[in-house]
Amino acid sequence: MTRYGARIWLLAAATSAMAGYVDAVGFLKLGGLFVSFMSGNSTRFAVGLAGDPAVARMAIWLLAAFVGGVVAGTVIARVAGSWRKPVVLLAVGGLLALAAWVDLLEADGWATLLMAAAMGCVNTTFQRAGEVSIGVTYMTGTLVKFGQRLADALMGGDRWGWVPYLALWLGLVGGAVAGSVAYRSFGMASIWGAAGFAVALALLALSFGPVEPSYVASGRTGRNVR
Repeated sequence: MTRYGARIWLLAAATSAMAGYVDAVGFLKLGGLFVSFMSGNSTRFAVGLAGDPAVARMAIWLLAAFVGGVVAGTVIARVAGSWRKPVVLLAVGGLLALAAWVDLLEADGWATLLMAAAMGCVNTTFQRAGEVSIGVTYMTGTLVKFGQRLADALMGGDRWGWVPYLALWLGLVGGAVAGSVAYRSFGMASIWGAAGFAVALALLALSFGPVEPSYVASGRTGRNVR
């Protein structure tokens, strides 16, 4: 991620904040399951198999919805080509708006599954040569990279290479705090705010212009990386 420009750092941190907001809402709604943290859901699924079939069943549905969102986001990104960032973020906003609307219909379980699909989709926003380059919902790898870059800085390497990874983590934590507060005040209606924020992020990404076509194809880095 350190090869990206500062504006992409900002977009990634803001996207991570939106993901943290959504995951906090989902966590409170589901009472201990997640809509973006699939390592946690995998553990809950395994533990549920041993003694709580209802939890195991919901966890596997969330896992499936998340993967489905990744598949959809990958297809959307490839079709969108140079404009993949704004198009994927717009799709995320659409899924979140649909989740908020479905909740109004009291369709039990479907709203959180749509939220999980949105979180799978959002992880396809940042790609290099067809592979995810910045994961905005899973922080274990981000914290490992933060620690590695911090060690590098302490040993005379890049002084600021750790900053974008810390910004991602802080974004997710800050978003989760906001999501917790919003859920306690507005319930699932708080997802409308996340949907609107995703659309705002899409407009921000659109203002950056298209990704350089040759960069999309080859994964090259350089001054025009977007």
